[in-house]
Amino acid sequence: MENRRQKIRKSILIITFLIFPAVFYYFSPYLIIEATHKGIISGSFVVFVLMFVGSLLFGRAYCAWICPASGIQEQIIQIKNKKVKKGNIIKWLIWLPWISYIAILAIKNGGYKIIDPFYQTTYGLSIGSSGALLTYFSVLSLIVIPAFIVGRKSFCHHICWMAPFMIIGRKLANLIKVPSLRLYSASDRCIHCHTCTYQCPMSLPVEKMVKENNMEHSECILCGTCIDNCKIKAIGFEFN
Repeated sequence: MENRRQKIRKSILIITFLIFPAVFYYFSPYLIIEATHKGIISGSFVVFVLMFVGSLLFGRAYCAWICPASGIQEQIIQIKNKKVKKGNIIKWLIWLPWISYIAILAIKNGGYKIIDPFYQTTYGLSIGSSGALLTYFSVLSLIVIPAFIVGRKSFCHHICWMAPFMIIGRKLANLIKVPSLRLYSASDRCIHCHTCTYQCPMSLPVEKMVKENNMEHSECILCGTCIDNCKIKAIGFEFN
């Protein structure tokens, strides 16, 4: 039976997924390109910057506690519970050309001149036309279909253009030693029941991480599932 923390986390994810149609433009990889071409700082630009800044203190916790894409994927795990073992590099092959193109556009057009966080929205909402609705369902398909075909949170592992911002932010925080939310382990307590590894929604080798006393992993989203399923409390949260 799930504990209170996981119930709260999943409840938040359900809520963010329900409001996703109204806000998905703020996560758009295309609108940031279109806006950059016009010298405009769009809503997605602001959101991606906030993700990077937030990751300095909270790693990829956004992915586990707020992201609407995470919410629907965790529900799919109840139907299709297949581990994802490799392919994490794919999102970098998507992100690097994309972010490079945005940088080139910004330089070519003389930088940004206008801040418009509601760019291309209708009164701040994303769904304002049949075209926007079609775009939403296309994005939703990109999130849902891989989860069924490839496995747990495939979108997070293989496609997500937002994850690299947080991965880079986390690595920078570790490099300059910024106190941040982390997992800690007590390997001497571990009884090797494999529960943490089995329950991890990101398919991480958590038991191995505990054994090595190294809980840092670029794909860890700090959801706390391993903590809340460890009966002997060999894993926990700390701000360090």
